[in-house]
Amino acid sequence: MSFPKMARIRQHFEVESLRDIPAAIIDQFNKINADEKIKPGMEIAITVGSRGISNIPTIVKSVADEIKKRGATPFIIPAMGSHGGATAEGQIEVLDGLGVTEESTGCEIRSSMDVVEVGVTSEGIPVYVDKHAYNADGIIVMGRVKPHTDFKNKIESGVLKMASIGMGKHKQALALHTYGIKGISEMMPEVGKVAISHSKTLFAIAIVENAHEETAIIEAIENDKIEERERELLKKAFDLMPSLPVDEMDILIVDEMGKNFSGTGMDTNIIGRIRVLGVEEPKKPGIKYIIASNLSEASHGNALGIGLADLTTQRLYKKIDLKTMNENVVTSTFLARANIPIVLDNDQEALKAALRATWGVVEEKARIVRIPNTLHIGELYVSEVIFNELKDKKNIEVLEDLQEMKFDDEGHFVPMSVIH
Repeated sequence: MSFPKMARIRQHFEVESLRDIPAAIIDQFNKINADEKIKPGMEIAITVGSRGISNIPTIVKSVADEIKKRGATPFIIPAMGSHGGATAEGQIEVLDGLGVTEESTGCEIRSSMDVVEVGVTSEGIPVYVDKHAYNADGIIVMGRVKPHTDFKNKIESGVLKMASIGMGKHKQALALHTYGIKGISEMMPEVGKVAISHSKTLFAIAIVENAHEETAIIEAIENDKIEERERELLKKAFDLMPSLPVDEMDILIVDEMGKNFSGTGMDTNIIGRIRVLGVEEPKKPGIKYIIASNLSEASHGNALGIGLADLTTQRLYKKIDLKTMNENVVTSTFLARANIPIVLDNDQEALKAALRATWGVVEEKARIVRIPNTLHIGELYVSEVIFNELKDKKNIEVLEDLQEMKFDDEGHFVPMSVIH
């Protein structure tokens, strides 16, 4: 079987970005009047989640430095629900995979799955807060505001989700996910508000990234303004979100999936697949087959989201830690996302199988896109048919002209970073 030639291109998005993150943090601490909130001798908890946020070690260190300037002691709590196998040790490992360590941030990490019940919502949902955060003298709830991978609403991923499922750990995740999609789309914001109002939360820090996965906005927000401002920042995040350069594909190859790229392993907003009962599937992009080639080391075996793919490789399959993945997916109740697709020996065999199943399409004319992961889609490979559609567009830069696909000795694609 012959494969179509591929060209490497770069998409250019209109973006804004912060060039001096420490300076931006200083400005936000001054704006929020942090001197009145943070006093000498206080211990301040900073929430850090499991997502791959650009510059997160620098952001956390800059926040910690501002706390130290005011004579207080910062520490980090992993705020990530059931991730990391729902264990304290596993959640430290997740942070380590993101580059967030005690050495890189200059502050202690206190990880525990123990929580304190602090209140209840109007619908009777108990609200929990991480024990270390609850016992602190203050909490800074920090999170990235972005479109959620499971649902669409006025509040999606962001500060309130971090305050609820993040600070509430595995117990809060279970309490909300018991209600399925309603739990996280409709009930989650109120849980977050109760957690903030019934704890020593000082203020929030919201992060928004641009289409090149660069830090675009860092904003400190007073507690009573969090819901209103998060709605506005979510609209901004939607405007800045990147997308694949075409809407119709026969095959999408994802070199690497993982929790550090998206909570669902592959961002549903990018691939156009959600696979949650009761949630309508996106109308675009339309992709016949998705090949998940590898699992990131930072995922520590958690391949949740593999069920969004149609084909995968023995390499990825052997990396799956079923206990860790199943803990996460059973907590979420979105079981289809852990379905194991057809497993082939390597990328080459997976591609052959996908091409075989693209009925009526001549191999050389197949519409194929290859991306490193769903977080980084600025640079990518496209097959000849798509390349001819895109090459003259103003926002497309041709990095490498059409050439034969490159595989290593084991039949896997040569990584993009070493192709010249």
